[in-house]
Formats: sequence, C-alpha cells, structure tokens
Amino acid sequence: MGTVALGTSGTTAADVVAVARGNARIELSDEALAALAAAREIVDALAAKPEPVYGVSTGFGALASRHIGPDLRAQLQRNIVRSHAAGMGPRVEREVVRALMFLRLKTLCSGHTGVRPEVARTMADVLNAGITPVVHEYGSLGCSGDLAPLSHCALTLMGEGDAEGPDGVVRPAGELLAAHGISPVELREKEGLALLNGTDGMLGMLVMALADLETLYKSADVTAALTLEALLGTDKVLAPELHAIRPHPGQAASAANMLAVLAGSGLTGHHQDDAPRVQDAYSVRCAPQVAGAGRDTMAHARLVAERELAAAVDNPVVLPGGRVESNGNFHGAPVAYVLDFLAIAAADLGSIAERRTDRLLDKNRSHGLPPFLADDAGVDSGLMIAQYTQAALVSEMKRLAVPASADSIPSSAMQEDHVSMGWSAARKLRTAVDNLARIVAIELYAATRAVELREGLTPAPATRAVIEAVRKAGVEGPGPDRFLAPDLAAADAFVRTGALVAAVEPVTGALA
Repeated sequence: MGTVALGTSGTTAADVVAVARGNARIELSDEALAALAAAREIVDALAAKPEPVYGVSTGFGALASRHIGPDLRAQLQRNIVRSHAAGMGPRVEREVVRALMFLRLKTLCSGHTGVRPEVARTMADVLNAGITPVVHEYGSLGCSGDLAPLSHCALTLMGEGDAEGPDGVVRPAGELLAAHGISPVELREKEGLALLNGTDGMLGMLVMALADLETLYKSADVTAALTLEALLGTDKVLAPELHAIRPHPGQAASAANMLAVLAGSGLTGHHQDDAPRVQDAYSVRCAPQVAGAGRDTMAHARLVAERELAAAVDNPVVLPGGRVESNGNFHGAPVAYVLDFLAIAAADLGSIAERRTDRLLDKNRSHGLPPFLADDAGVDSGLMIAQYTQAALVSEMKRLAVPASADSIPSSAMQEDHVSMGWSAARKLRTAVDNLARIVAIELYAATRAVELREGLTPAPATRAVIEAVRKAGVEGPGPDRFLAPDLAAADAFVRTGALVAAVEPVTGALA
C-alpha cells in the first residue's frame, strides 16, 4: 500500500496514482502542519478586523458585496458547502474522488489557504479510512474550481451527505465517520471556500489519463509493428537516420519501439515477393509519425500537470508576509486545454489502428491473408464484426475529440462570465482512454491471428513472445468462428493492464 507524505511544496503524479488507485496512506509533515497553523493565524487576525475581506467576512461570487458579521460566519461556511453540493447524474469513479480529495489536501498543506490544521487532518483521516464521498458527474464548469464535486467531498468532512465505506456500501457520511472514530469538522472563516476552490478533479483525471496513455502508446507501437509484420511490410521506414532528419522526439521513440519489436523477423521485407509494392500504406508507414505526435502532446500535458501539481490553487490566498489577496488562479484553462489535446491525439491513434486492422481483414490489401482472417471464408465470418466494433469505438472517439474548453457558459449572475469546462474535458478523456484500449486490443487480436496464418515464415522473437503470452491470457488463435466477445474482453484486459508491454520487454528491452 505504501505511504505518501505531504509537505508544503506540492506532490507528484506518482503520489496521486498511489493514493487514488493504490490506497496509499497519507501523512502530513510537520512542515505542512506548521504552515497551516501560521496561515490560520493570519486569517483569524483578518476575521477580527471590521473591514470586510473576501472569503473571510463576505459572501461569495456575485454575493461578495455583503459583509457578514461574526455571528453568521460559521453558518456562512456551512451554507456554501451545502448549497454548492448540487451535483447530478451518475456517481464518479472512486479513484477520481480520491485523487480530487488528495489534491485538495495538497493545496491545503501549502499554507496558502488559511484553514486550520485539524481540517487537513480530517481530510487525511477520511482518505486513510477508505471513505469515499458520493460525487456526481455533472456540476463543475471548471472555474472557481470543481465546485460541486469538491462540495460533495467537503460535505462528508462535515458529517453530512452520503459516502461509500471501504466495504463498498454507501451510507450516511456521519455514520461512516463515527464508525472510524473521525469527528466531523465545524467549519470556521474561509474554510468552506478553501475546500471548494480548486482544479483538483480535472487535474486528478489528467494525471491518471497520462499514466494510462503511457501504457497505451507503447502498446500501440507493439500492435503497429505486429501488423506491419503480418502484412509483410518493410521495416526500412523505421531506420533511426530517417527520423533524425525530422527531429520530433515522440516520433523517434515510436519508430525505435517498432524496430525493436521487429528485430529478427522473417516476415518483414517480403513486400516485393508476389505482388510487388514500392511502399506500405500510410497507416503502416506513418505509424511512428502519428503515435509520435501523440507522445509529444503527452509530454506537453505532463509539463502542465507537473506545474499544477506544484501549485496552490485557492481564492483568496494567503501570501508570504501575511497579505490575503483575491486572484484568478482557479481558472481551469491550462488543464482543460491539454485534456482536450490528449483526446484529439487519442482519437487519431485509434483511427490509424483501425485502418491497419481493416487492411489485415481485406483480402485485396492483405497480401495473401484469408478474407477477414476466417478459417473457411463464407462459412466463417472471421473477425469481420470485430472490426465493426473497432470502427464504432473510433467514431465515438472522434466525437469525444470535440474540445470542451472551446465552450463557456456564464454563471453566478455574470460574475463568473468565462469558464473553462475542464471537468467536462476530463470526463470525456476518461471515456476516450477506455475506448483506445479496446481499439488497440482489437488490432492486437487481428495482428496476432494474421501472423500465425503466415505459415512457413518465422515471426520476430518479440512477436512470438506476445503470441505466447496473449494465448495464455485466454485470447484464442486462428480457427472456426466462435463467440468472440470473451476473446476481445481478454485482449482488452491484456492491453490495459500493461501485460502486452510486459510480454515484449524481456526481448526488446524497455520500450521508450
């Protein structure tokens, strides 16, 4: 399980994944607790002054002009959480909620939010107890933070609303806190606002998408190599010197991965045997250029994520020297853009993989393979409908690639008149990543069958390792028609768990 320590200087992507998916325990450092206490002293001093301070002694958003007296401030903080917990729709996945809470806790620990140490301790206790607030799909515009999702989490800290226990059962949050010996938080000045005002949901989903896409891009390089091999293509287009004269690092990495997989193949280089062709089709020949562009997009997204992981996003914030200033750092544009960029790149990677699969199944373009890789074409349909499924997934990915961040709907009586829609960008990217895994899995299924049908030719050692591993994983090889859905599900699991990459790396060395 492991332990993650939070200080004042942010966190890492690996820590986010460890908490969200690996249930790592969280510890608050002495440095963080001291910073929390120091910032709270500043907020308490401001709260005692007669002058209004936004978030401390005023209303919020379009209601910020009202000065709130000391007798109503605790109620104000409770009310903002209750009123903002207005999400609707299906529940958000447990790992997303855990990432969201952990990243909000990361900002609290920065010492820039002004909450008391006990608020941060309670949030850590809730995460460590395996309690997951019920958060709904809709409610965030990606500006002023992921307001509704974060509010549902803050509601749990108050002992209100519903949450899921470590046993997976949803119960009233107050019951779950009591069962784990956790006292509900009584919010004071600024604390309700500080719990809601961050890009934590969209950032958490970005971090996890990048972790998944790293595996999927390597997997796509492997399946592209297997398809090239099955089509008797040439690996000369993968030569390092060709990619050096167009120096995109992602392109070079993808070409190197494909070349490593194809090393020692007895199938490549036969493209001029029976039906001579000068060049392979774009979907084969340009695989490194397309996958490489996606890899470079990931590199940019990773840079944005790293900067955001080091950030303290709140409004207002406590600055060094004791100043408390309003700001616009909660705007989700930097994260929203890269979430949309990744969805576009993933759609294109899925599209080129589907084109390669279709080529494997078409007897007029597959250079000697049976129609649809069927055992007895006409009696058997082979993988015809597997490609239909792949095409349907690609079509949906193209719709998901339409940018959410290009939209904005004003809110809060035009005070919040430009929003990022970053949460929506993150939600659709999660679906796109899931679909990409399925698309790559179908190409894997088709390519391994096609290689096995090339009788008399010896595939590359890495290809043989993949075929052996995928067959052991329950993905069957060539033969008469059978119920395909279980095979495709097994191939999907083989790809998304990283088993495909793990199968080749003992032969190829670590893929880039």
